Amino acid sequence: MYSESDIDGAVTAGALSPDAAAALRNHIAATRHTPAVDEESFRLLTGFNDIFVSIAAIAVLLGVAWLGQSITRPMGGVAVAVVSWGLAEFFTRQRRMALPSIVLLIGFIGGVAAALAGLLALDAQAVETFAKSVSPGRPEIVLSAIVAVIAAITATAAWLHWRRFMVPITVAAGAVAVVGVVMALVVGFVPEAQRVFIWLVLAAGIAMFAFAMRWDMSDRERRTRRSDVAFWLHLAAAPMIAHALFNLLGVFDGPIGGGMALIVIALYLAFGFIALAVDRRALLVSSLAYVLYALSSLFETAGAVELAWAFTALVIGSALLTLSAFWHPMRRRVVGTLGSVAERLPPVSAMVPASA
Repeated sequence: MYSESDIDGAVTAGALSPDAAAALRNHIAATRHTPAVDEESFRLLTGFNDIFVSIAAIAVLLGVAWLGQSITRPMGGVAVAVVSWGLAEFFTRQRRMALPSIVLLIGFIGGVAAALAGLLALDAQAVETFAKSVSPGRPEIVLSAIVAVIAAITATAAWLHWRRFMVPITVAAGAVAVVGVVMALVVGFVPEAQRVFIWLVLAAGIAMFAFAMRWDMSDRERRTRRSDVAFWLHLAAAPMIAHALFNLLGVFDGPIGGGMALIVIALYLAFGFIALAVDRRALLVSSLAYVLYALSSLFETAGAVELAWAFTALVIGSALLTLSAFWHPMRRRVVGTLGSVAERLPPVSAMVPASA
């Protein structure tokens, strides 16, 4: 399996001419009856060997974590981070294996964060005493600052990993760590922030979505690694946006009536419009649980108590399959309503020009 970035790399290396690459993309688009941009491709598996190596890598990381913790708690995280980086030198930098690269990135960043947290856990009482001595009235300020420092170091580790290995998911991991820094500082230093925490999550999600769109707009044809980076950023932003909005509506606070269910469905349709416009499906997937719950409540209100979930699964499943089957013509209509904004979004043309 070869991704768009692989084909682009082959053109850069001279293994394929630009015309040959365009002809290949046109051929694939014609056989699938859909343009490459609408496939929302990203590298995850290049073969079963990716799964094999990933399982082996997870086993090794679990082993070194256990051995490291038997010495001292922070050592487990240090060992995982060091081994993850070392394995990435071969499986990521040389072999360019997709899934193992993701596993090793998570191992490295998680190891760094676990090592720092382990240092604090060695003497939690001393940390609490230090916080109270620095800020007697509000020790949570110091604790929040410590959490922010851990998140900042983790973000720095992600940046170093990106500079060395350029794994697309790394940018999303670093962005999440940066969000952690900001959230910790705001919650710690602004007393009122805890009451509006869900609004902070929504703001962070929107900011990450904007950051993802910046990467997306720099590769509208989705042929380079930038598209993969944008995919993971969208995947990180979508849960923040969906979770915050539906929680602000109070969807899971108790039984919802028909009016609230209709609002939830309307919001999901709005997410669908955005998904079609930017050609990303992450928002639809992240908010699926909420609309399933709302539609089920709507069926129960209508009297179909025993078959509510069956009807819900049938309706939502059919709707999503229809959306997938007619994604391109529906997207053409949506983008056609956006005027000049459409020029910054992925194109809707079915074929790649031969001169691309």
